[in-house]
Amino acid sequence: MKLSVHDREVYAYTGGKPFDPTLPCVVFVHGALNDHSVFTLLARWFAHHGYGVLAVDLPGHLRSAGPALTRVEDMADWLWALLDAADVQQAALAGHSMGSLVALEAAARQPERATRLVMLGTCVPMPVPQALLDLSLTDTAAAIHRVAGFSISTWAAKPSYPGPGTWLHGGSRALMHQVLAAQGDARLFHTDFSACNAYAGGLAAAEAVRCPATLVLGQADQMTLPRGAREVAQRLKAQVHTLAAGHHLMAEAPDAVLAAVLAALA
Repeated sequence: MKLSVHDREVYAYTGGKPFDPTLPCVVFVHGALNDHSVFTLLARWFAHHGYGVLAVDLPGHLRSAGPALTRVEDMADWLWALLDAADVQQAALAGHSMGSLVALEAAARQPERATRLVMLGTCVPMPVPQALLDLSLTDTAAAIHRVAGFSISTWAAKPSYPGPGTWLHGGSRALMHQVLAAQGDARLFHTDFSACNAYAGGLAAAEAVRCPATLVLGQADQMTLPRGAREVAQRLKAQVHTLAAGHHLMAEAPDAVLAAVLAALA
């Protein structure tokens, strides 16, 4: 589904069903150097079970026109502008990693419009090592390789796990390279991870959220350590699901993530 936001074309995947703004809406927001495809299973399930689904490509990512936004706060405002363009008044907001910060900030900025908040693979604040940011400017492929390595809980996942033809590490790297190449923005890695690193308002935003909140964490997450989510969970009074997975928990534990998100939106 294509929409116009701030006079730029943006894309949202609707889960294989035509989008109906009269249905309960759930919005999925991807993480740094990712796109809507990380939410394919979730988007399809909810679209085929009575929800209107928008799994977005953030500006400058794959099918949505750039430039990429440099601040989480601006991404949150953009998200509500996209929902305005889709004629959606209220929505459940679910985000992974950087997208979890966007969902949090969006829920805080317009609390009357957010019906649920689901933060996957998150911590608040979300610091990024300076060495990784520097590496992204000098050797982006090496930076991608490093992030992929830390995003899966093991280097020794059995072949074709969790489904036939799956290669968790290779798939993660391939997606980041695809998103990086789609619009020729060589600095997109640095832009996204810098936005995570710079976002300082997350705990204050949590105080402004009024809807029920759920955190879905990977117990072996080395990118956003689960202990880094304790304070935001307390401020949100959130339900917390901890799964046997790393940072890319949607790929590593798809069934468990679906069950957790179903419980969150029930």
